[in-house]
Amino acid sequence: MKQAITVLGSTGSIGVNTLDVMALHPERFEVFALTADRRLEALRDQCVRWRPRFAVMTQADHAQDLASQLRALSVPTEVLSGPQALLDVASHPDVDGVMAAIVGAAGLGACLAAAKAGKRLMLANKEALVIGGAIFLAAVREGGATLLPIDSEHSAVFQALPQDATTWPSRIQKIILTASGGPFRQMDPSSLRTVTPDQACTHPNWVMGRKISVDSATMMNKALEVIEARYLFGVNPRQIEVVIHPQSVVHSMVQFADHSVVAQLGTPDMRGPIAYGLSWPDRMTSGAAALNFTSLPALTFESFEDHGHPERFPCLRLAWQCLDAEDGSCAVLNASNEVAVECFLGGSIRFDQIHAVNAETLQKVHASNPGCLDDLLALDAQARAQARLYARALGA
Repeated sequence: MKQAITVLGSTGSIGVNTLDVMALHPERFEVFALTADRRLEALRDQCVRWRPRFAVMTQADHAQDLASQLRALSVPTEVLSGPQALLDVASHPDVDGVMAAIVGAAGLGACLAAAKAGKRLMLANKEALVIGGAIFLAAVREGGATLLPIDSEHSAVFQALPQDATTWPSRIQKIILTASGGPFRQMDPSSLRTVTPDQACTHPNWVMGRKISVDSATMMNKALEVIEARYLFGVNPRQIEVVIHPQSVVHSMVQFADHSVVAQLGTPDMRGPIAYGLSWPDRMTSGAAALNFTSLPALTFESFEDHGHPERFPCLRLAWQCLDAEDGSCAVLNASNEVAVECFLGGSIRFDQIHAVNAETLQKVHASNPGCLDDLLALDAQARAQARLYARALGA
């Protein structure tokens, strides 16, 4: 039988690539629900193509417009709106798998709902683990969900490890996450104050949304990935290393107890890890190009601490700082960074001030050991308020 898939954030880059992979295998998959925040026309076109049972938009007025357009096109999709609708389509009894691709904290509730409902949860929203941490993993265990990482780095680590997760602690010596270094890898750190949003959103290897592109430029995306890896693979934070690999061919590596290293390689195309998440434990065609080893450029690796990198990527160090601090610190960091990136893209702070907002918010907001979703949301709101306050002061 076909697997019924809900795609949370279907109009973003991960959502679009997910549907692209599914289109290669119509005998295996059908779309149960598609969700979007504001991209009404894109979601309408997806509904026309896929005829999902449900479509969800964040705002009620957008949902009404979408419903009207779909009726005119004789598309039978039922249109819903609001946070509860996201939870419903993520946990519906008829859903087999959920692609969690909503960016940021907004996707946490739906991820928790899918986990508690025991779904095959393909996690492209790293913030669910960054914010939720132990609370999210407890929901996965209690619901009997299958958690599959979609971030290229964590998918690479997952592919390098044996399927029996109980053996991981005794086998893993360290996890090595690779990072392209983004567009400013070789820029003089003193010139980062003049970086524009368009420059920060131009990634040398990957095509991504604006928020994650800025995170790549600051290396905050790698800080969040360090936190995600700590929870996904149950390792000590000091067992996670980051190396800069400008070619983005080696997606990440695992060094085992005997010092052997297993790496996962592929073209920089998110359809690869998406296809693996959809088909696991099998494999299927993804649409991504195969590597041609005779034409590959030299593969190089650099320490982010060399050649002035500590000044260029101060956000990366915040990962280990938060993991060493009180529970909830990672949630504070994520909330602060979302505000800081929003302010940078809006022109109210400089690129080099993103780290300042994050560091100041971590210092001012007490993490308070959150014990449930409501605690996490309250902490998230507190951190956002503090970050906005400091960003306004910087921009004054």
